[in-house]
Amino acid sequence: MQVSSDQLKKFIQDSGLVTTTEISRAEKKAKERHVDLGEVLVAEGKISEDDLRRTEAYVLGIPFVSLRNQRIDFAVLSLIPEPIARNHNVVAYRKQKDELEVAMLDTDDLSAIDFVKKKVGLKILPRLTDSESIKSSLLQYKKTLKAEFDDIIEKETQSLKQLSNADEASEKDLARMAEDLPIVRIVDTLLSHAVIQDASDIHIEPAEGEVLVRYRIDGMLRDAMQLPKAAAAGITARIKVLASLKLDEKRLPQDGRFKIEKDGDKVSFRVSTLPTYFGEKTVMRLLRETASGFTLESLGFHGEGLERLHDAMKQTTGMILATGPTGSGKTTTLYTLLDILNTPDVNISTIEDPIEYQMKRVNQTQVKPEIGLTFANGLRALVRQDPDIIMVGEIRDRETVSLAINAALTGHLVLSTLHTNSAAGAIPRLIDMGAESFLLVSTINVIVAQRLIRRLAANKEKYLLSAAELKVLGAKVDLDKVLRFLKEEKVVGAKDDWETILFYRPKQGESDEGYSGRIGIHEVLNMSSAIKELVMKGATSDEIEAQAKKEGMLTMLEEGIFKAVQGITSIEEVLRVATQ
Repeated sequence: MQVSSDQLKKFIQDSGLVTTTEISRAEKKAKERHVDLGEVLVAEGKISEDDLRRTEAYVLGIPFVSLRNQRIDFAVLSLIPEPIARNHNVVAYRKQKDELEVAMLDTDDLSAIDFVKKKVGLKILPRLTDSESIKSSLLQYKKTLKAEFDDIIEKETQSLKQLSNADEASEKDLARMAEDLPIVRIVDTLLSHAVIQDASDIHIEPAEGEVLVRYRIDGMLRDAMQLPKAAAAGITARIKVLASLKLDEKRLPQDGRFKIEKDGDKVSFRVSTLPTYFGEKTVMRLLRETASGFTLESLGFHGEGLERLHDAMKQTTGMILATGPTGSGKTTTLYTLLDILNTPDVNISTIEDPIEYQMKRVNQTQVKPEIGLTFANGLRALVRQDPDIIMVGEIRDRETVSLAINAALTGHLVLSTLHTNSAAGAIPRLIDMGAESFLLVSTINVIVAQRLIRRLAANKEKYLLSAAELKVLGAKVDLDKVLRFLKEEKVVGAKDDWETILFYRPKQGESDEGYSGRIGIHEVLNMSSAIKELVMKGATSDEIEAQAKKEGMLTMLEEGIFKAVQGITSIEEVLRVATQ
C-alpha cells in the first residue's frame, strides 16, 4: 500500500507546501532518475522527510504518531529486539490485550511486520511516524544497559565490596565468587545485551579504578559500560567457570568456550583471557551457531562476480578461495557456498578452527593442535573419508597448501580461506608457501577477496558529489568502468553521468552514527587463460590484477562505489574500509 506520485502531487499542491513550478520540475527529474516524486522533493529540500511521511499517512488513512521524548515501557519496547528495530526502523510502543501498536517509517516493510507477529503472537497495528520519533525510541534501548547495571550495583554494593580483595583469593574463594548473585547478574546482563545488540565481540578491560566494558558492533568498538573495580575479579572468575578455565591461573593467557541459548538462538562464546598490568583482560567472540539462510546476494554479490562464483560451484574439482583480513566475513562466504552445495548426493567434510556455524548433513571437525589434530593432519584424514567437497578453515602453512592442492587435483572441490589483502595477492602468497605455479593454474577456479562495510540506516540523505570530489575519486578508480556496470545492472539510467548520480550519507545532525548492519564488498578473480599465463611467467600481483580488471573484475573500491550509488553505504565508509 503505497502513495502514488499522482496522489502525492495532488495533496502537496492542495496544501501549498511546494509551488506548482517546483513540483513540475521535481516530477521531471523523478521520471529521468526512475525514483519517486517524494524522494526528489526531499533530496532538493523542498519538503522535509517528516513532512513527506505525515503527508503519506494522511493520504493512506494510516494514523500518524509522534514518539518524541515519550517514555516507552521497556517490557513493550523489548518485544522487538534492538537489531530488528534499528534495521527496519520499527518500534513497539503500546500493547493492549492482544494488540501491539508499532511505529514505522515504512508500513510496507512486511518482513518486519511478519517477524514481529511471529515473535509476539499479537495482532500488529502499524502506525507511521517520523525519523525523530524512531531515533529517540532507539536511544531507550541504549539507556537500558546502564539502567540495569546501576540497579544491580546499587542493590549489591556491599556484596561487591566483599569480593574486591581477590588478588590473594584461593581457587575455592574464586569459585564461590563466580557463583555470587551480583556477579552472575552482571555477566548474564552483559551476555544478553551483546546478543540483542548483535555484537561480534565483548571486551572486558580492567583499568586502575574501574572496569571498562566494550562491544564491537558493525565492526566498530563502542563503550558499553563502566563497572566498579571491585567487580573485576568476580566477572573474570564467572566467565572462567562458564568456559571451563583454570580459576587460579592469572599469569598465563587461557582460551575456552561456552554456549548459551537466547530467544531460540544458540550462541557460542569463544573466550580469551590475557594478563595485563591492572588485571586479566577478557575478550569474548560471539558465534551464532544456528545462523543460516544466507544467500550470495544477501552477502553483497551481484552481476558478473556472482555469475563467476556460480560457475565455480558447478565444477566438481578445483579450489575456491576466500581472502581478506580477520573479521572480513570469509568464513560466512564459505558457509553460504557450502549451504548451496549441500545436496543429498554429495558428501561434505570440513576441518575448522573454530566451528563457527553448525550445518546439517556436513561432517565438521574441530582442529586440536594440542593433540596433533592440525589443519594438515585433519585434511590428510578427510581425503580418506570419501568426500566430494572439502572445506579447510584456513591455509596457513606449506603442508596444508600442498595437501589442499593435491585434494583438488584428485577429484575434490576444495574451499578455503587465506590472509591476503586482494584476490590477486593470493597467488604470490601461495607460491611463497611452496605451491608450484603449474599446480595453482590447474586447480584454482576462482578467488574472492572481501571486506565488510557498514550499511546506511534508513534515515539517510541524498546529495551530489562536487567536481572536486569526483576528481579525487577518479584518481583512485576507473569511474567510467563503474558507470558502465551501473548502467548494465540498471542501477542508474542509460543517460545518467556522475554529475547527476545521487549518493547517500547519514543525515546531518543525527546523534547516532547513521549506520546499521554490515554487508560485503568483493572482488572476484576468475582464473582465465590469460591470468594462467601470467602466473606461469611469475607475474606480480599488480600485473595479475591489471589483467583481471581488463577482463571485467570490479576491485573492492570500485564495488564499494557501486554500492554507494545504490544507497547501501556511503562513500566515506567505502574509502575507510577499502583503502586500508
